[in-house]
Amino acid sequence: MGLLGILVGLGLLIFFAFRGWSVLLLAPIAALVAAAFAGEPLLASWTQTFMESAARFIAQFFPLFLLGALFGKIMDDSGSVTTIARWMTEKLGTERAVLAVVLAGALVTYGGVSLFVAFFVLAPMGLALFRTANIPRRLMPAAIALGTSTFTMSALPGTPSIQNAIPMPFFGTTPFAAPGLGIMASAIMLAFGLWWLKRMEARARAAGEGFGDDVPAPVDAAADDPLVRERATTAHEFDPAEIHNGMHAYSEPPIVLAALPLIVVVVVNLLMSMLILPAMDVSFLAEERWGGISLSAVGGVWSVATALLAAILTALAVNWRRLPSKRSTIDAGANASVLPIFSVASLVGFGAVVAALPAFELVRQWVLGIEGGPLVSLAIATNILAALTGSASGGLTIALDSLGPTYMKIAAEIGLDPALLHRVAVIGSGTLDSLPHNGAVVTLLAVCGTTHKQSYFDIVMVGIVGAILALVAVIMVGSAVGSF
Repeated sequence: MGLLGILVGLGLLIFFAFRGWSVLLLAPIAALVAAAFAGEPLLASWTQTFMESAARFIAQFFPLFLLGALFGKIMDDSGSVTTIARWMTEKLGTERAVLAVVLAGALVTYGGVSLFVAFFVLAPMGLALFRTANIPRRLMPAAIALGTSTFTMSALPGTPSIQNAIPMPFFGTTPFAAPGLGIMASAIMLAFGLWWLKRMEARARAAGEGFGDDVPAPVDAAADDPLVRERATTAHEFDPAEIHNGMHAYSEPPIVLAALPLIVVVVVNLLMSMLILPAMDVSFLAEERWGGISLSAVGGVWSVATALLAAILTALAVNWRRLPSKRSTIDAGANASVLPIFSVASLVGFGAVVAALPAFELVRQWVLGIEGGPLVSLAIATNILAALTGSASGGLTIALDSLGPTYMKIAAEIGLDPALLHRVAVIGSGTLDSLPHNGAVVTLLAVCGTTHKQSYFDIVMVGIVGAILALVAVIMVGSAVGSF
């Protein structure tokens, strides 16, 4: 009955979440259904297991959700994201419209801007570029997804994405874990995605297919759609409803000032991870009042948080006179982090209740018994959980909460570098999370004004197939030569 309860609870969560019900309510209900089937005490499962796990996730990662959303909003309202996107499109021109959209998205998201902010800026500009180049509108969501939601989210070393931050407390790693393998995976994702989009563009031109319906990108409607909002907030760290709050600058900054905060993110993140934190005396962390932990448990989060804070201060400094209403921009950015962190934490709480059930031991043994070694089983576990929850961050946290200590034990026994576990887990979470019910997919299609029927297959190719190819390559190379 316990295993049946897990399936029923999971089915309820997926069914109603896909229809736009709030995961804040669905996750505890689904968890209690699973607990009831197993004969577990319901109130204790809710308050002692569900809430404790959700609270721990918030305590660990709320600084990153808060600072990430705030940075994204400041970059949006200051016009910096628009400047960077326009500069990229002007440099590459209409003859390389697809590449321009991909690289513009990659640049801003690797620099720490939320992909949802990037969606709402890139969609109108991408439509204008695709219209001029006479490239089918239906290919634009895949181009934006390739630049914002693949290699800069899960593979590129040092990316400040929440997905790259989640494994750090579990494995004691940094944002730059397995840099060589990450660069290799990024190159595979980018190359395969560009090849596919170029192939589809050529096929469309040969068939005489042009841009299509010349209607504006429905950005405003997407931001105000409650269904989009409910799905989006389980996928990433920015609440789309806050896009319209705050005030946009009347003029845009020059490209150097627009890109400066992005550079600060990368440089400060690298310095904190490799030089500053390792040189600091943090022996005080061993004291009980600081949790009795080591630097490896918090160093990664500290690095990313410091980098984002430095970038926020930089963005405010260079745009101080340009921002018409600093208070409303800052408030909107802060508010944009609240619903996402609680939504993902609720998914994590659901996973904790399920993992505590006696029947979950069968699932654990099945995962660990998958042939191919720990890297293969970890990749499959994160893939499945990200697919079921429709959230890379939620699925990844559930997987590592329930199986992370076991994988660390295995790694110690066989001499496997935890950095390799980190990179495999993150890339694995960013593959099947892009199923049709994923919040980022739903939001992207909405802001581009296309449908699943028109654009989803191309998203699958650049966002799932390309990521799986990169994941397989990382596992094969990592198994052969180790982490580098």
